[in-house]
Amino acid sequence: MPAEDAGVALARRLRSLREDEWPQARITQLQLARALGGDRPLSVPLISSWESVSKPKIPPLSRLEAYATFFATSRSIEGGRPRMPDPAALTPEERARRGELYRELQALRAAALRRLNEPARPAPGGISGLGGLCDTAGARGEGPWLFEEGEAVTLVCAQLPPDMLARMPYADRDDPDFIELYTYADLDALFELHGHVRALNPGSQVNLRVAQRLHPDDYTTHLVLLGGVDWNLATQNALNRLRLPVEQVADWNDPAGPSFVVTDGAERRAFHPVLDRTGDAKRLVEDVGHFFRGRNPYNRKRTISICNGMYGRGVLGVVRALTDARFRDRNAEHIAERFGGAESYSIVTRVTIEGGVVLTPDWTIPDNLLHEWTGCTE
Repeated sequence: MPAEDAGVALARRLRSLREDEWPQARITQLQLARALGGDRPLSVPLISSWESVSKPKIPPLSRLEAYATFFATSRSIEGGRPRMPDPAALTPEERARRGELYRELQALRAAALRRLNEPARPAPGGISGLGGLCDTAGARGEGPWLFEEGEAVTLVCAQLPPDMLARMPYADRDDPDFIELYTYADLDALFELHGHVRALNPGSQVNLRVAQRLHPDDYTTHLVLLGGVDWNLATQNALNRLRLPVEQVADWNDPAGPSFVVTDGAERRAFHPVLDRTGDAKRLVEDVGHFFRGRNPYNRKRTISICNGMYGRGVLGVVRALTDARFRDRNAEHIAERFGGAESYSIVTRVTIEGGVVLTPDWTIPDNLLHEWTGCTE
C-alpha cells in the first residue's frame, strides 16, 4: 500500500472510530478533542487534520494510544460526557480491545510514514516548516528545521557593538588574523543551530550573516533571526512588520529589568528574567526566551523564525529546545499538537540556568510555558 493510501486509510479509520464505533452516541470532534486532551484539550482543527482524506496529517504515537484507550470501552461515553477512562480500570476484555486497536493504528501509521522516512524529506508543495511538517515532526525529530530540498536558509545574528569589538583580538578586519565569527553576537546559539540545520538540509545553502550586512536576496530565503531588538536590527524590523502580541521591551533602566510583554485583549503581562543580586554582582538564574515561526513577510513562499531572549542564554535555550536530542522530539510533538496546521505560532518560555549552564526547556512541562499564541501573519 503506497504511503499516501496508508495515510488516507489511517484518517478514515480514525474518523470511523469517532462516528461509527458507538452509533447510538456519535461523538463530535470537539468532544473527542476534549476527551483526548484532558486538562489541556486539543484543538478541533487538529482532530480534523488527522481525519482529513485530502491532506491527512499523521498523529504521534501517544495520541494513537489515547485513541485506543478511549475506544476500548463504551464507559468512555457514559453519562453523555465523553472522557478518557483510567487504563488501570479497564477489564481484561477492554485491555485486549485496547491492544488490538493500538496495534492496528500503529501499523497504519508506520505504513504512512514509510515514504517520509525514505527519503526523509517533506512532501513537495505548500510552505515547508509550517503546519504540514509540524504534524510529523515527532516521527523523525526534525521539528521546524527541515526545509524543502534545495531551498536556501539564512541565519542572522547581530554584530557586536564597536566598543566590544575594540576589546577583542582578531575582530579588526585589517588584522592579518581577523576571524569573521568573532564579530557575531549569540555565537553559541549560532554554532548550535547551524550544525543542526546543515545536518537536516544537506542539499540546501545555509548562509551566515550579521544583520548589518544582509544581502537583498537573503531576506527572501528561509530567514532565521537570532537575538533581540537591542542589537539585531533584522529582528527589530521583522517584528515591526509581523505585529505579534509579544513585544520585547529592552528597558535596562527599569528597576524590574527588561521583559517580554504579552498583550491579550486589554490585559498586558510582563515576563522578566530572574537575577540573583549579591552586592554589585548579578547572576542570571532564569531567562525568558521567545520562539516564533510564520510566513516570511518578505516572501510568502518562505518562512521566518525568531529565536530570542532577554540575554544570550535565553537565545541559546530557545534554540536548544528544538535541537537538543533529548528534548527536540517531545517539543516538536508539543508544537504539532498545540498548533496543528497553523500558519504562525509563538512560544514564550522560561530558560533555567544552573551553575552557569543553560538547561534546555521542556515544553511538555506547563510551568515552562509562559505564553502560547497562534495566528495569521498577514
